[in-house]
Amino acid sequence: MMAQGIDPDSRLLWVDVASQVLFICEAGKVVGHYPVSTALRGIGCDEDSFQTPVGLHRISEKIGDGVQSCMIFKGRQATGELAEVEPADNDTGHDLITSRILWLSGMQPGINQGQGVDSHERYIYIHGSNEEGRIGQAVSHGCIRLKNADVIALFQQVEEGTAVTIDG
Repeated sequence: MMAQGIDPDSRLLWVDVASQVLFICEAGKVVGHYPVSTALRGIGCDEDSFQTPVGLHRISEKIGDGVQSCMIFKGRQATGELAEVEPADNDTGHDLITSRILWLSGMQPGINQGQGVDSHERYIYIHGSNEEGRIGQAVSHGCIRLKNADVIALFQQVEEGTAVTIDG
């Protein structure tokens, strides 16, 4: 799937919420994929909704290059603490941001950009998770979670400005 307004020859990340999969597309073809975890509350763009926003985004910032796998981030800063990864399907009660952060900015005014719906101001990320056993299920607080090894690999494959489309 290619999003409107995107160069068909460029790299695109496509998050399919229904299947809980992030696809890497190049020249209109899927060249890779990773299981993800999107929001427990489903899709939506409203501020404070704890939903995963839909529509066209771009990676505005890449954070965490070179930090150790499972490093915990708070306020987009590495804490120096490593998360204990839960490999089973258990809710730890902690929605930790680990390993790498790809901070998203919405590209559609009134949908995922601007007052009350702005993905960047909502701090919507693609990031690693301490709850790896829950990847593949809709359980996040709005962000797109990946396994730590997967988010590190993805981080190396994308640049700031890479297009990301999210749909249900």
